[in-house]
Parts: sequence; structure tokens; C-alpha cells
Amino acid sequence: MLGAPIKISSSPSCCSSSENRKAIMLSPVCLDKSRSFQFLFSGSKLRCSKTLDTKQLSSAKFKVSRGSKFRVFCDSKTQELQIRRCSPLLEKASLPSNCAPLSDEWKAVPDIWRSSAEKYGDRVALVDPYHDPPSTLTYNQLEQEILDFTEGLRVIGVKPEEKYALFADNSCRWLVADQGIMATGAINVVRGSRSAVEELLHIYNHSESVGLVIDNPEFFNRLAGKFCSNARMRFIVLLWGEKSRLAKNETLGVPVFSYKEIVKLGREYRAALIDSLDARKGYRYEVIGSDDIATLVYTSGTTGNPKGVMLSHKNLLHQIENLGVLGPAKAGDRFLSMLPTWHTYERACEYFIFTRGIEQVYTTVRTLKDDLRNYKPDYMISVPLVYETLYSGIQKQISSSPNAIKLIVFSFIRISLAYTELKRIYEGLCLTRNPEEPSHIVSMFDYLWSKTIATILWPLHVLATKFVYKKISSAIGIQKTAKSGGGSLPTHIEKFYEAIGLEVQNGYGLTETSPCIAGRRPYYNVLGSVGHPIPLTEFKVVDSETGEILPLGSKGIIKVRGPPVMKGYYKNPLATRQALDEDGWLNTGDIGWIAPHHSVGRSRRCGGVIVFEGRAKDTIVLSSGENIEPLEIEEAALRSPLIQQIVVIGQDQRRLGAIIVPNKDEALLAAKEASIVDADAVDLSKDKITSMLYEELRKWTSECSFQIGPILVVDEPFTIESGLLTPTMKIRRDRVVAQYKEEIANLYK
Repeated sequence: MLGAPIKISSSPSCCSSSENRKAIMLSPVCLDKSRSFQFLFSGSKLRCSKTLDTKQLSSAKFKVSRGSKFRVFCDSKTQELQIRRCSPLLEKASLPSNCAPLSDEWKAVPDIWRSSAEKYGDRVALVDPYHDPPSTLTYNQLEQEILDFTEGLRVIGVKPEEKYALFADNSCRWLVADQGIMATGAINVVRGSRSAVEELLHIYNHSESVGLVIDNPEFFNRLAGKFCSNARMRFIVLLWGEKSRLAKNETLGVPVFSYKEIVKLGREYRAALIDSLDARKGYRYEVIGSDDIATLVYTSGTTGNPKGVMLSHKNLLHQIENLGVLGPAKAGDRFLSMLPTWHTYERACEYFIFTRGIEQVYTTVRTLKDDLRNYKPDYMISVPLVYETLYSGIQKQISSSPNAIKLIVFSFIRISLAYTELKRIYEGLCLTRNPEEPSHIVSMFDYLWSKTIATILWPLHVLATKFVYKKISSAIGIQKTAKSGGGSLPTHIEKFYEAIGLEVQNGYGLTETSPCIAGRRPYYNVLGSVGHPIPLTEFKVVDSETGEILPLGSKGIIKVRGPPVMKGYYKNPLATRQALDEDGWLNTGDIGWIAPHHSVGRSRRCGGVIVFEGRAKDTIVLSSGENIEPLEIEEAALRSPLIQQIVVIGQDQRRLGAIIVPNKDEALLAAKEASIVDADAVDLSKDKITSMLYEELRKWTSECSFQIGPILVVDEPFTIESGLLTPTMKIRRDRVVAQYKEEIANLYK
């Protein structure tokens, strides 16, 4: 009899009716998720009185007497089996044969590192130049680092399905920690160092985290006062810096491990496991399932407290497997990482690029401009604010040039803007909401007219590219494609980059969708849109009141369904039910429309692209009952170099207003050029700035459906530190309005 469950007497030792006894060892051959053991044994049939059904190691010696009647003698030394949950492909070599994957298909996010190490081996995977010590890791080295860190976490007690907070900023060690926690079957809860202490404490406690992986001693010391007395921590792992720099008496006896200590523990224990069969028998092996939760990501919190979004391995793997449709990426290309790594857009894109053999270089906001020039990345992903800042820098540099050069450059730019506009017409890439197709005659005239004039302008555009735009592109540094997400890129900035030959592709997504659900393709780069849905993702636009599906071209609430949609909000079933319906459709809370399909004309290649027009919650309802989306007006106003930040207001008022943070340097320069102040003036009065801002608003928002009335000029910019910007640099409208509540009331009196 082979493989049968053994039954033994319930007493620890028994007497045999036979004089001849034979001792045999029984070893486990398969461990599954049940508690029963199966054993290989030989000998006569056994008659037993109780099934062994415990979480115990089978280091038991059983004495069996031969004969017609016998009892089993049990002298057992037992210890509790530990569950060892693994990323199946990553740790394939250490899994028992009955748990090892039968194919190379990814089941968990950390599985990608085995595939990438096999394909790209000694290629450089990442460069982290600004931490101490600076790091450069190949794909082979990165995989081993992740494996060692994973094992080190198991040694210090990390268990599957438990939550562990990972509060840190961009670095190679963030990536290793993120993947290490995932590879144990645990769930990481991520956030960056720029968040408020109260917000981090809320996230830690709400998520029921039991351990803290933190960036550096300075960051921990900032948290320690509130964390150590209000949060339960089993351990602390320090990614960078020395433990000696932690504030004394703040850890309250909580064990603290450095990154190097975790890696060393893991490396040593991995070696011990390989060398010892008995050590491997101490585990019950399980594999991570694709539906298991991989991470909790708390929303930016532009309205109210952040909610914990539960993303599974399946959610993130969908991104990894499908982001390739948004643009080619090949081994050896270089990617510059500057967004917060915990930001789902950056995070998913990083996972994707590491499956393509790309070299990633970490940068910071302070070093971004230098790194763009020095590393000349093929790709960069960022938020609109970064591209707006680069645009403003270019405009400022041109404006400060001698008059002759300034005239030539701006003339070239105007010509190229006209050329690219005409090119979009004859290529069929002009957006329209009109579902009616133009006639063939009109379409033919459109094509011939735009093609003819574009052909006339083309030589001048080529000349501008050779003598002007190449220098601008070289200063920017991006060689192939810039990706933008986390908000809409103003149209005039998109058109400028298109004119100078830098391809900027906008994408769309939410934390709740892992995040990318639509993106512009290189061959369908439709300005003003966020592109087509990515594979396996469905969109529909519904009426905000009735929920009825609207026809193409009609504006309404965007809903989405597919593999990237979250499992729900952690410990918040009400919010989950409000966001997700029974059929799996997620209410994005965004306003938009889907472009109608045309077979001819200037919009013939735009059918099916998604157009995002703002958040439904941002809609301003005037006392007249008119609904206004502020985003269009804000984007138009931000074209002015004198306006640094703006929030359009006017809820329940008769007309719109605005809170504006002026760009004081640009305002002073403009005032001097207009002879409003003397050439040696060093400051502007608030009245003069306000008057100039009114003029700018009239100039730049004149084509908008609604105009801005009263404005409130504030000196202090909206920042993350002040709580008026989210960590992803979105303005928290509700907080801005709340902070200036009295001033707004006076504004409308």
C-alpha cells in the first residue's frame, strides 16, 4: 500500500501484542493546503484507530510489529509546519515537483524576474545614481537581490496575506522591497515620503499593516512621534542609511533591520535550504494565485480621505502584458524614472519595461533637467505639470534671446504649427463629436486643400527642424516618446511638442484600474484624446442621471470594465458597491465621450478614441443652473506665462471666479516691458498684478464658453507640504476652497 494516510492510536505510545517489532521512518511526500499528511511506507496492512490530522512535521519514528494483530508505537517529535507561499515561476527551482509550474506563464507579478533574467541576463536593468551607495544592477543581479530579500523577509516573520507598509520614494531598493513583499504572498501598502504624517498613520492603521519598510532614518524620525505610540509594528526595515541615525527611544523595542541585513539573512537561509532536505520538509508549500491581492494603493484623496484600492496580481499582469500596444520598446532602450514609484502609472510601466530589457535610470525633480541631457532617455513617463514646466522653460529661453533670433524662432514655430494642423487634417486625425459623416466631395476637397498647403509649408518646417527644433529637442533630451498621464495635457502644449517633433502620448487611467485603460498609439496619436482602450478593456458612456448608454459623441459619465479593474476598496463595501456594479462596470467619476466612427473625412481615423473632459465632482453649478466644467477654462488660462496655478470657483454663484497663484517673475518682466513699472523695479503691487491677470484671462480664455469674473490673487503656491496638492501633484480643489472660504465670500459680496 503506497500513499495512503496513516492512522495511529490516540495515545502517545502503545503496547504491541507481538514480540517482534520493526522500526520504520515515514516521510512526507506531498503537502497541500489540508492538514493531513500522506506517507510512503511498506509492510503489511495496518489497522489503526485515529487519523494523523495536525500541522506537524513527520519527524516521528513508528515501531510496527508484524503479525495478524499489532499496534503502532509513536515516539514523535513535532513542530508546526510553516506555510511557504511562493511566486511560482520566480522560485520554481525551490518548489516541490507537485507545486512547480508546468509552463512559463506568469501567475504573480514577481514571476517576471525569472523570465527577464533568462532573456536579458547581463544587460543593465537599473541605474540608481543618487543614493548612497550608487547602484547599478544587471537583470541577473536584480533577480538574485529580489530572491535574497524575499527570503530575508520570511526569516524575520513576514507571512502570506498580511499587510506591510512600504513608505519610500524612488530607488532600486524600493523595487526590490516591493517585489520581495509580493513574492512572499504578503500584501504591500505603498506611499511616499512627501505625504503628511497623519495621512500615513491613517493608511498604516486602516490597512492593518503589521510591519514598516521605510526609506531612511530621517523619514522615520519624522513619523516616529505619532507612529510608535499609535501603530502596531512587528518590525522596521530601513532601506537606506544607518540604524544608528534613528532617534533614540523612538522604536520602543521594535526590531529594526537594515536592507543589507535582510539581504544577508535571505542569502544565508536560501543556501541552507538548498543544502538541507530536512529544512525544506519544514514547510507546507503553496503558490500565489493570480487573483490574490498584490498591493493596497490608497487614492490621492482629492475629495475626502484616501480609499485603499485592492489590486490583484491579475490586475497588474494585465498591464504588463498589454502596455506594449502603446509603443515599441526594445532591449537596450533607456527609461528615465521620476514619478513616485508607488504611483500606479509609474509602477505598472516600470514592471512592463523590465519585461522588455530596458535600462531604467532613477532621477529626481531637482536633477531632472540635467539627467535628461546627460542620459538622453528614449522614454519618460510623467504628469502634465512636468511637460508644462519644460514648455515654459523653452518659451522663456526663446523670449530672452535677441529680438532677431526671437522673431525667427517664433515665426518658424507658427509655420510648423500650421503645417502639423494641416497634416492632421489630411491624415484623418482631427477629433469631432459629430456622428454625421461629411460627404465624399467635401472630404476630397478637405484632403486636397490641406495636402497642398502642407506641401508648400513643408520645406520651411524641415528647415526649422534642422536649425531650431533639433537644438530644442537636444535640450529636452527625450529621444523617442514622452508619455503623459494623471491629467490632461493642455492642447497648446501638445501642439507645440508636435510641431517641434517630440511625440507626446497621453494616456488615461485611475488607481482603481491598475491604472492604464486607454492610451494613444504612435500611429493614432489623436490630439485632444486619451487614445483607444487597451486590449480586453470595454468602455461605455452613460447619462449621469438615468444611467442609459449614450450614443458615440455624446458627453456623459465614463464607465469601464475588464481585467485591470480593481477587486474593490479595502474595508469599504459601501464605496465598492457605489463604484462597481453587479456586471463589473466601474464608474470612473469622469466626464467624457467616445469619438464616432467616420469612413471618410478629416476624422476618419479617430473612431473609438476616448476623450476625457474632467471629473464629474469638479463640475460647477451656477445659481442659474448652468453646469460648467472648469478644466477647459483652467487649461486655457494656464497658457499665460503670468499664471502659475489656477482654481476656477463659482459653485451656487451667479458667475465664475478664480483663485490664482501668479508667476511673479514673469509678471515683473512683463510689467517692465509694458512700462507699467520702472526698469529697476524689484516688485509689483497686488493691484498691478491683479490688473495684469485680468488682461491675461481676457486674452487666453476668450474662446471659452464662460468667462471668469472676480479673481483672488494669493501669494503662496499650492504644494504637497501645505496639503493643497496630492502626492501626484493634482490640486485638491475642496481644500483650496476651504482654506480661502472667507476670501471667496468677500470676493462675491
